Amino acid sequence: MPRPRPLTNLTSALPDDQQALTPRTPHSRTARAEGGFAKLQVIESIDDQELDDIQLNQIQQQSAPLLASSSSDRFTSRGQYARNGNRALPQPPPRFSAMSRLMLILGVFLAAVLLVLIFFSLTRPEALHRYIGAKMPQTPLAPAASQEKGNVVQGKPHHNADPHLISYQNYTHFPLHALEYRKECEKLNTGYMAHGNYWDARTMGPSDVEHKEAKGVCTSTITYMLDGDVGLFADLALLAQAAALARDRNRTFFVDDTNWNRGKWTDHFEDVRSHQPGPEPGCKPPPPEELVACPRITRHWVINFRTAKFHFSHAFSDYYEDAYAHSLNRLKPIFKFAVESFQATIRPNTHNNELIHLAHSELSTFMGSQHHATSYVAIHIRRGDRKPASYEYHGYIPTQEFAQAADDNWRRLHPDSDGLPSKPIVYVASDSPSALSEFLEDFDGQTFSLLVSDIPSLRDVASPGEYYQEHFSKLSEDERVMATRGMIVDFAMLSGMWAGKDDILPVASLCSIRLTAVGLGWERAFGVVDQMGYVDEKNRRWVDIDQKGRIIPIWEPFELF
Repeated sequence: MPRPRPLTNLTSALPDDQQALTPRTPHSRTARAEGGFAKLQVIESIDDQELDDIQLNQIQQQSAPLLASSSSDRFTSRGQYARNGNRALPQPPPRFSAMSRLMLILGVFLAAVLLVLIFFSLTRPEALHRYIGAKMPQTPLAPAASQEKGNVVQGKPHHNADPHLISYQNYTHFPLHALEYRKECEKLNTGYMAHGNYWDARTMGPSDVEHKEAKGVCTSTITYMLDGDVGLFADLALLAQAAALARDRNRTFFVDDTNWNRGKWTDHFEDVRSHQPGPEPGCKPPPPEELVACPRITRHWVINFRTAKFHFSHAFSDYYEDAYAHSLNRLKPIFKFAVESFQATIRPNTHNNELIHLAHSELSTFMGSQHHATSYVAIHIRRGDRKPASYEYHGYIPTQEFAQAADDNWRRLHPDSDGLPSKPIVYVASDSPSALSEFLEDFDGQTFSLLVSDIPSLRDVASPGEYYQEHFSKLSEDERVMATRGMIVDFAMLSGMWAGKDDILPVASLCSIRLTAVGLGWERAFGVVDQMGYVDEKNRRWVDIDQKGRIIPIWEPFELF
């Protein structure tokens, strides 16, 4: 009787001693199956019965891994077996329908069209406007809110036949007021903003007024308009940049003082054309009705502190800053613009130059009587309507701050004080007599100012009181002219601007007037600035007593309103 076949589906609680345990990993079992159990050692001394048992155990072992790799031929795709265990037919891969393919092609086409439109909007916006049939932007020519000057003719707005011409025919007096020029700029800069270079020609909308041919008139000009509704040095900082642009673009530069409340420009400074004649010396200024504030590519461009924000903002910085430098170093070309303008264009007239020389001489005599001092610290204490910008102060900067800063910077710049007085001599420029009195109480050194000068002509130009723009405008014209002269003398003493060869320069200037740094010069003001644009804290001489260097960069060329 044949021996029955052994049961293969039964297991015992105890594993067979001869059974090789294989871990449940794909590599081990597959390797054993593919290798033909090459590593199994067969001992010749084993008898036939034991060999049969070993082979039977090997047959019972699984020859394929429990977890097959997805790249293996044994891997069963998902969905190949139904839930009831029956084998299901493999499903063909899904195919795109004709409609879905059409939608994909349409989406790609629309994306390409959009990309082309974006390209033309950046490079040729006027062609794009013509292609899509959009109307060219036109400037409404009836100003709405300038009736306070009585400079507008009431009536229906005039529609100019040429969309590239600006019409001022609704105005009756020229040049326009600074506010009216600003409103014209606002009209022109609403809506679509063109991309491009700072000096790119305007190809859309109004770009200039109609010019009449006149013999001897300058071909191209830049005019800075003064009106006195802002501080003197805020105006001068912007004027310096305007004069620099005239030099850069080879255009004739003028200053308009029609509405200036500080007298005439020549009451304080020399004629700008005496040192900056421009490309056409002796040419006549343009008619006032041909001055245009926006755009800047107009033939006769006029700038004032109210329209400066349209021209001296990001586009100006991107074009004239040093793009390869860092922080403060980026502003060095614009700083150089201001230096050149004060050296060649903004020069004090003979009378103011004499006052500056008198102030230097008296201060030099005063310093010689005080232990032979050879330098002084300049301080500007501002009161009136100018509050500090720092969050540290809720009112004016205390005079104790100025007194302490004078001592600290004197010691910093004179670490070896052999032969020098322990306390600096301080020149104080202030618009407030009471602030000067407070400083004298807090500082135990020697001080000098126009208010305490022994020269009557210097005392006469000292500030009559705290400066409020509204109150200043109500003074008589003579009082405004005298006060402005005092501001110019104080500025010269604070910064060393327009100093002669033998004049003593300040060793440090503690103030928040940006132009003071221009008078000191780049290296004296900021020391040796490193490549990352950080100032030389050891040798810098311009100290912002307000922000104390918290704002980066620590200096800006002008202020926009």
